[in-house]
Amino acid sequence: MEANILIFKFLFIFFLYFLIYYINQNQIIILGDAKVIDGDTIHINNNKIRLHGIDAPELNQNCIYKEKNWECGRNSKKYLLNLTNSNQVKCKVIGIDRYKRFIASCFIDHVNINKMMVKEGWAIAYRYYSKDYVDEEFIAKKNKLGIWKGEFIEPYLFRRKKK
Repeated sequence: MEANILIFKFLFIFFLYFLIYYINQNQIIILGDAKVIDGDTIHINNNKIRLHGIDAPELNQNCIYKEKNWECGRNSKKYLLNLTNSNQVKCKVIGIDRYKRFIASCFIDHVNINKMMVKEGWAIAYRYYSKDYVDEEFIAKKNKLGIWKGEFIEPYLFRRKKK
């Protein structure tokens, strides 16, 4: 009986290893110049890509800084534009969302731009989908970077309010 359990465990672990290897070998990579749509969406060629694990202010979203409105959504887009400026962007696709956009982690060389958007305060960690960038959000919040220098409505709440 113990031999059967041991064989089953071995086969199960082998199957998991094979499945992970297969998924990694068939990962979709999108490479090219990025057209920035907003702080968490880019297009590369005809591919619409939503940056995984982050949520940036909407283009028409304003935040409050020193008791005045400021265009934090446009500033978030501007930061991503500067980050991607004339650089090849490599995106590793994780999935597809309900809007038929690729969900991806994107890189310039070895720099994760999703992570940089959160770390510099131009997006929040989108905890509903991922906990990947929670530490970077803590750093930005602590240092009052980007949108954290003032007051803002979390982007997903802003979108919900506008419906």
